[in-house]
Amino acid sequence: MIFSPTPLPDSYLIDLEPFTDERGWFARFYCKKEFQQIGHEKEWVQMNHSFTAQQATIRGMHFQVHPYAEIKLVRCIAGRIFDVIIDLRKASPTFLQWFGIELSAKNKKMLYIPGGFAHGFQSLTDNCELIYHHTEYFTPEAESGIRYNDPGINIQWPLPAGSISERDTGHPYIDKNFKGL
Repeated sequence: MIFSPTPLPDSYLIDLEPFTDERGWFARFYCKKEFQQIGHEKEWVQMNHSFTAQQATIRGMHFQVHPYAEIKLVRCIAGRIFDVIIDLRKASPTFLQWFGIELSAKNKKMLYIPGGFAHGFQSLTDNCELIYHHTEYFTPEAESGIRYNDPGINIQWPLPAGSISERDTGHPYIDKNFKGL
């Protein structure tokens, strides 16, 4: 695996290094020793698989608050998505800045998202599937989000917004009283 820092501190784009032969390919997407080199020590306690049927669907921007802030590892295994993270850590030099990257089954990239970040994505094709690893259990009372189209964040989604859940359209906008995580 090749870990490349993103412009937001403590987050990484991870490239797999597949071994390829006439049968196909094989790649490791987790190794405790390699992840320790970027400071990852927490256990992955939950793994989820999502399916998004329609192109242009937006899911996000989700996070869990302290003490349930979670590290996530996201990989697209079918289709293509535009994956987005927002740094919500008040003490961070990139507080309220976002980063987006295409993840796809073809490019085999993963995104490592530290605690204190919001996360979401837009499907760029029909029939997208994602695998998520989480360091915290889903805790409904700690769950929160930011509106996907918050003008204070100004995410540049590649496609006009398609399907969005009622929950996600109900997330608040960031206001001047937002204290961060």
